[in-house]
Amino acid sequence: MTETPTPARRQSARDARRAQRAAPLPDHLRPVRPGMESGRYKPLGPGDIEQIHRTALRLLSEVGLADAPDTGVEILTRAGCTLNEHGRLLFPASLVEDTLAKAARRFALHAQDPRFDMEPWNKRTYFGTAGAAVNIVDPRTGYRHSTIRDLYDIGRIVDVMENIHFFQRAVVPRDIPDPFEMDFNTCYASVSSTTKHVGSSWVQPEHVTASLEMLHAIAGGEKQWRERPFVSQSNCFVVPPMKFATDACRCLEVAVAGGMPVLLLSAGQAGATAPAALAGALAQEVAEVLAGLVYVNAIKPGHPAIFGTWCFVSDLRTGAMSGGSPEQALLSSAAGQMAHFYDLTGGTASGMTDSKIPDGQAGAEKALNHALVGNSGANLIYESAGMHASLLGFSLESLVIDNDIIGAAQRTIKGIEVSEERLSFDVIKDVCLNGPGHFLGSDQTLQLMQTEYLYPAVGDRRNPNDWTEQGSLDVVARAMKKVQEILTSHFPAHIAETVDAEIRRRFPVRLERADMRPPGVATPDGPAASPRAARA
Repeated sequence: MTETPTPARRQSARDARRAQRAAPLPDHLRPVRPGMESGRYKPLGPGDIEQIHRTALRLLSEVGLADAPDTGVEILTRAGCTLNEHGRLLFPASLVEDTLAKAARRFALHAQDPRFDMEPWNKRTYFGTAGAAVNIVDPRTGYRHSTIRDLYDIGRIVDVMENIHFFQRAVVPRDIPDPFEMDFNTCYASVSSTTKHVGSSWVQPEHVTASLEMLHAIAGGEKQWRERPFVSQSNCFVVPPMKFATDACRCLEVAVAGGMPVLLLSAGQAGATAPAALAGALAQEVAEVLAGLVYVNAIKPGHPAIFGTWCFVSDLRTGAMSGGSPEQALLSSAAGQMAHFYDLTGGTASGMTDSKIPDGQAGAEKALNHALVGNSGANLIYESAGMHASLLGFSLESLVIDNDIIGAAQRTIKGIEVSEERLSFDVIKDVCLNGPGHFLGSDQTLQLMQTEYLYPAVGDRRNPNDWTEQGSLDVVARAMKKVQEILTSHFPAHIAETVDAEIRRRFPVRLERADMRPPGVATPDGPAASPRAARA
């Protein structure tokens, strides 16, 4: 007996609407997008900001900074600083004001893919990673040392996270003990793993020089690199309180000469390396970053420099850093306000939970900090995804969980659009007078459900019965599945094989080619990449 084939079901109008809603939205229609205007949250009043500014100027002119390298002393005294009898460089207020007048503004931070270029000025806000965690947090096995492969994998995940807009080095590759090889491979792994803007750091100037040679090759030449530098230097040029870091300053000089944007990073810790009083901690860090701004502009006026006041917090009971505290949210938000006072591109930190694992504490601390700091108008928000234990641990699973949290924070940044159309008088009138007594199927609801409402990627909103039927997975388990998906399928290949081969010929690249391709794909050398166990 021949079975009669079941006719294909005709697509209904409802199916068509579902398919339309599932299709990717163009950027201008998405509920959140990179660089939305922020600035609704203001922990500092105008008078507070003026007082902090005046205190910073006094600190620079009366206390100054110690331990400048010889090159820095020459550069800064030529610009107008004086070296006092205690070996401290003093910065006249007039010099600082003149520097602020000529400092770079409205500079783009480029990406290898121009779609990911950022315009971090006015009150546009972008979220990214950062840090120097020394451990990976594995939800199954706990803490272990981080490796160069971990750094590459983190970048691959960031590459496909919609709400993480740039990738700054997040972990230290502890499997590479040599400082030069560590610095070079950190930069190599980062730019190989994503086409978004990358931030990296170096401990010696010659390490920066070698990395610049690599970046020229990737860009297609030094000229092309200088036109679109897609890597910025994260530079801790000060050792709080009010001292220069000699080697970092020498790296700063090389970066400026090489056309690399610089994040001027002061990371004093309130109660330890900065005053316990939050206003005093902020004033000290503003002074330190202003000193860096003078340094950069004395080398090259108008060079792109990010005003990086990263005011950290101590738990005063123990002295340990408390990256998830409400005081951290206040300081980082205030840092965003100070950058706007100077009309400079500002960078600060948020999302550095004290929790050791992805759990309820981590979610609460990250959400609080991101909602406030994101709404302060800070341009570049670093450390925003993956971090744990106040920067000591990094979780790949948290990257995808934090992508949801950042998206939610961005939705609060976008705010509520009020217009005649959005006030919905006619829609309300029609539903009330003509039925059906609810708005679930109205044209407005269907139109706005994707453009006004944000939906989590790994957060679960199903009812308990559906959740149970689907395995009762918590958010970490769902994040583990997502990490496995990405790491077994997403292998960026934006750097030409010939360019990569030349880099490997000239420099000690520690990432194996086989690890940078899907399992079973042959490398140019011949052998195929062996399948690897999924990390999650």
